[in-house]
Amino acid sequence: QVRLVESGGGLVQPGGSLRLSCVASGSFFSVHTMGWYRQAPGKQRELVATSVGNSPMYADSVRGRFTVSRDNAKNTVYLQMNILKPEDTAVYFCNAVLQLHVTSDLSVYWGQGTQVTVSS
Repeated sequence: QVRLVESGGGLVQPGGSLRLSCVASGSFFSVHTMGWYRQAPGKQRELVATSVGNSPMYADSVRGRFTVSRDNAKNTVYLQMNILKPEDTAVYFCNAVLQLHVTSDLSVYWGQGTQVTVSS
């Protein structure tokens, strides 16, 4: 059974930094994509940053402030968030697209989410 476990959320003042981590565990053949989405109260879940292979993609709202990186040996994705703003407040979800077996299609998995609150 595949699990994604996030860590690193919390409360930070505007202008501060946080680093989120997400580890994929369980049995799977390969990782295609790992990344981060977020959902603020009353809003739809949106893409924050993702790493396809080792190529990063960012939402316009976070480009230049956030950095996504992967440690493929550890099946881990990180999100370094700098110059945080109140509008970054949301539940952040880890997302992974995995191939469970060499002959299987890709499957999408989500973590349970971690709260990030930016407030003075």
